[in-house]
Amino acid sequence: MSGAEQRGIGSCGRCLAVATVSLLCIAARAVQCLSSPAPPKFDPGGNVPAAIINHSLMLIQRLQELLNNANTSDSTLRVLSSGSEEVKVFHTHQLLLSLQSEVLESLFYNQTTVTLQEPMDCALLFEKFIRYLYTGELAVHPNQAIPLHQLASKYRVAALQRGVTDYMKNHLVSESSQGHVVSWYHYALKTGDEGLQERCLQFLAWNLSAVISSSEWVSVSDNLMVSLLQRSDLVVQTELELYNAIEEWISKKNPDAPIVEKVLRTIRYAMISPIHLFHIQKTSLLLDRYYSRVQDLFFQAFQFHSASPLHFFKYFDVNCSMFVPRNYLSASWGSQWIINNPARDDRSTSFQTQLGPSSHDVGKRVTWNLLFSPRWLPVSLRPVYSDSVANTMQSVRIEDGRPRLVITPAMSSSDFAGVSFQKTILVGIRRQQGKLYVKHVYNFHQSTDEVADFLGQADLQKRTSEYLIDNSLYLHIIIKPVYHSLITAKK
Repeated sequence: MSGAEQRGIGSCGRCLAVATVSLLCIAARAVQCLSSPAPPKFDPGGNVPAAIINHSLMLIQRLQELLNNANTSDSTLRVLSSGSEEVKVFHTHQLLLSLQSEVLESLFYNQTTVTLQEPMDCALLFEKFIRYLYTGELAVHPNQAIPLHQLASKYRVAALQRGVTDYMKNHLVSESSQGHVVSWYHYALKTGDEGLQERCLQFLAWNLSAVISSSEWVSVSDNLMVSLLQRSDLVVQTELELYNAIEEWISKKNPDAPIVEKVLRTIRYAMISPIHLFHIQKTSLLLDRYYSRVQDLFFQAFQFHSASPLHFFKYFDVNCSMFVPRNYLSASWGSQWIINNPARDDRSTSFQTQLGPSSHDVGKRVTWNLLFSPRWLPVSLRPVYSDSVANTMQSVRIEDGRPRLVITPAMSSSDFAGVSFQKTILVGIRRQQGKLYVKHVYNFHQSTDEVADFLGQADLQKRTSEYLIDNSLYLHIIIKPVYHSLITAKK
């Protein structure tokens, strides 16, 4: 066979490949229409609805097989990994790539071979990225989310961008032993994704005790640390635990002096007992170096513990964040309540908390009564007597009710004059390595006994509910005592 005949056959083969891919792509578009819900189609000759034959899975399988068949390809992608001489070669089809990515379409303009250079973590996942372009599906692990999002962003694959972002928002807790939320926050900050940034910040705040004990604690940036410490909704065991963690972070991170000062001044020293304040003052090498920067805060904390709260707040601003407790998990400020089979019936329990963080209130306790009802009915849905028929009640479905949690003090309000209480409920979502993570937080107004939206979206009847762990509802009730002055002394 002559060379001209061979080239002719090769040219026909390439044309056939392109034609095959074109037909498959047209079919793929048709599959999208078939896969989406559509009203029944009727035969023009009668009223019998047409049956829909859906072979979309078979078509996706055929498209995936194309990627493994170099004989049908009409283009080649060469991917170089930064810092490595390794080259990955992918035999691809221009039409399929063009349908998914305008960037790849422009790169293949008037050429059949394109060389790309990617960071190592992106290069390792490039095959997974290409397979997504052919099948519209991929599996994601936490450590793969950022490089996959980078690839989707670089090549403008909008659907994959949204998909990975949604994955990150919904998988802040995972079975991975390595922390990833801090890196996701920094990535969201870099890309300007405010939604993901806020979700990560909220998760870190609500699960700070778990983050402190993880390997990702030392990767927290200066700005993220300051943002976290300014919040009153941080969930930690105690303020002392937070101080010790900050000391560890500073020793390993070694930030600049202005950052160290800013971080140390966000610690709420008044929430630490005098005996622990003395211990920090005498043993901390960090404080020995920076004590002059926080000396005023230590002095004010000792004053707070030495004087009666009512007397102290005649002279100091009660609205200062230094005197506002965070969400402390310590038994002094709340209690865990595990409700087995919460859809079954009403439950009640009680627990005690310390009246306030001041040393004058250490020995004073407040008893709290809790009532949980899985099917409480709002007033608007409660049965009432009919005006027309005596003793006839409106029919009310039991599923119309919603969960309710009532928290009331068992003591007279006069027993804690000068103190109001903020109530917070943490709802655990799952255990990881023996730790319970928090996803849902409900806050009560100081003057109310219950929160209106408590578990409003929860379906406690379903064992698969995200609010349940092994068919149990894990709650942690936190009581935050807040002092307020009754009389202001003249300055």
